[in-house]
Amino acid sequence: MTEYGFPRASDEVIAVRAELADHVVQALRNAGLPAFRDGDSGDPDRSGAVVSIDPDAEMASAAVSVGWRCDVGLVGAAVDALASGSSSDAPVVRRPGVIGLHMQGALIKILLSEGIIAAPENDEMNPEHVLVFGRVSDLPPALRPTFVPPGG
Repeated sequence: MTEYGFPRASDEVIAVRAELADHVVQALRNAGLPAFRDGDSGDPDRSGAVVSIDPDAEMASAAVSVGWRCDVGLVGAAVDALASGSSSDAPVVRRPGVIGLHMQGALIKILLSEGIIAAPENDEMNPEHVLVFGRVSDLPPALRPTFVPPGG
């Protein structure tokens, strides 16, 4: 069982998800971005692309996701502003989320350029997250995209 009471995926399934997560981390690092697996950094305040694996056996969405974590000072300023009574629409409060949304597009484009199937999260709680479904090379040939961009 997972921490939320759902059946846990088998070790074999988790291993496949971990391999995909490692490909995602490497693709983002190749682009020059700080990227790491959730829980592997040793520093809970580390900023950059955080790659997570869903351990649930039943999947309602993607098994791997990516979120952007801003610098702890920026997030702390937003929390402090909220605690002191600032509106949730105040620029200092909105800034981490706005940055995350801008990074979402960049993360998706980087992953797609590396042959990793990625899409925006459709979730109000994590609107800036990126869902990762697999690699294009894992698709059967009949389902692989054939479009080659100009100059590609």
